[in-house]
Amino acid sequence: MKTFITPLTAEAAVEALKAGIEAANMRVVAHINGQANAAKMGKQVPADQILEVFRPDYAIRVWEACKAAGHDIPLRIHVYENGDAVKVACRMPSAVFAPFASSQLDAIGSELDTIFDGILAKAEA
Repeated sequence: MKTFITPLTAEAAVEALKAGIEAANMRVVAHINGQANAAKMGKQVPADQILEVFRPDYAIRVWEACKAAGHDIPLRIHVYENGDAVKVACRMPSAVFAPFASSQLDAIGSELDTIFDGILAKAEA
C-alpha cells in the first residue's frame, strides 16, 4: 500500500488526483464521497473519499489475462483525514494483481504502477 500525507486539503487532493487521472488518460469510474453521504444523514465525519480508477482497454487486458482478476478492478485511491493530516492511500496495481500469479497480470500491473505513480504525485505537491 502506498500511503502518504498530502499538504493539500482533502478536496484539493481529490481535485488534483482527478486532474492527474485525466492527464494520464485514465477514467474515474466512481467517486465515493463518504462525508457528503454522511451529511445526507445529518452526520458530520472527517473527509473520506474514494476514487475508483480504470480504463476499458485495461479492463479487457485484465479479463483476457485472468477473468477472476476482474473482481479487483477498478483500482482505488483513498483520500481521508486522519487527525490533523490528510492522507492518500493506494494499493498499487502490481500488488493488487500479484495474488493471481499471472505473468500477463504482472506486466499490466507494472505498466499501471507507473501510471498510478504519476497520478499520485499530483497530490504530493
